[in-house]
Amino acid sequence: MNFFSLVIGFLSGAGWYVIPFVAILSVVVFFHELGHYLVGRWCGVKIETFSLGFGPELFAFVDKRGTRWRLAALPLGGYVRFHGDANVTSAPDTEALAQMPPAERRRTLAGQPLINRAAIVAAGPLANFLLAIVIFTASFAVSGRYVLNPRVGGLEAMSPAALAGFEPGDLIVTVNGEKISSFEELHQAVTNNAGLEMRFGVDRGGKEIAIVATPTIGLEDLGPFGKRRVSRLGVKASTDPADRRFETCSLPTCAAWGVNETWSIVEGTGAYLVGLVAGRQSLDQVSGAVGVAQVAGEVAKISIFALIGLTALFSVSVGLMNLLPIPMLDGGHLMFYAIEAVRGRPLSEKTQEIGLRVGLAIVATLVIFSVSNDLLRHVLASG
Repeated sequence: MNFFSLVIGFLSGAGWYVIPFVAILSVVVFFHELGHYLVGRWCGVKIETFSLGFGPELFAFVDKRGTRWRLAALPLGGYVRFHGDANVTSAPDTEALAQMPPAERRRTLAGQPLINRAAIVAAGPLANFLLAIVIFTASFAVSGRYVLNPRVGGLEAMSPAALAGFEPGDLIVTVNGEKISSFEELHQAVTNNAGLEMRFGVDRGGKEIAIVATPTIGLEDLGPFGKRRVSRLGVKASTDPADRRFETCSLPTCAAWGVNETWSIVEGTGAYLVGLVAGRQSLDQVSGAVGVAQVAGEVAKISIFALIGLTALFSVSVGLMNLLPIPMLDGGHLMFYAIEAVRGRPLSEKTQEIGLRVGLAIVATLVIFSVSNDLLRHVLASG
């Protein structure tokens, strides 16, 4: 089977994943844009368009405030267009703004005080984080959670843990000086410290000892999700029922768990980016729309609740991506505002226009690269 046959086969199979992917993307994008919309309204900005998707319009209506709510044919994003914007990236229409009377200009994004503009832009990613917290909180409130003690149930042969001196029955109580209370926290710490020396505090028969180990990075076959680089310590979880407990929570506690779950995703993403810069991680782990669609399709086969959980994870990822300091993204606008705050005046129109073009090129490159990664992973897996 040649390369093109594999790619065509992959794309044909991916058709089964379109519906769950579009569903979670639409929810995440809607709440992201809703954040911009609500804070914009609170600041007195006139909002001309709220679009879910791009391209030809499938359905639309205009509300009593004059905002056109539209559903478009290409469900791969969305935008809020403020009064005075030149395009969907919220670049100001300088000619139109110059001709506006002061009262009307104050109803544009560009006519708002700097702090208001920053709040409107930041509201999108923040809405993504809030959505994830709400989903996780609701999940914990409805289902509670099972917690597995961070006890060593077994060791992989010749693994970093085995070579460092861990023994079955050891209870890991601290990692790099921080207390942990679950095997999940241990796993998260190991994932965030791939290739780095780690210090473990271990309770062995009532006596605390210190162990130093360095997780290695290797490929793991995740079945339908493909092969991924993972941080490997080599500690197996305990199977003793005494090490497994079920916990329920009050609403405030559930919310705290939801915040912690969201922060774990942020922390893990940050650790990956740091590892990427340091050379401990690889770009081949980056996934694009095709890879996310594949994961969404596989998760949807498990249950609707699993798909909702994936929506929370994806929402955090979208929020973080939009905070990258790339012109055209929310983080790029915030970067321009930060420069304006330092300089006391905004960057020139020409400079901002060049920045937006560079940002568009960067985003396009990332999209092409990530989709290529998805296709290459499928080809190698079909190998």
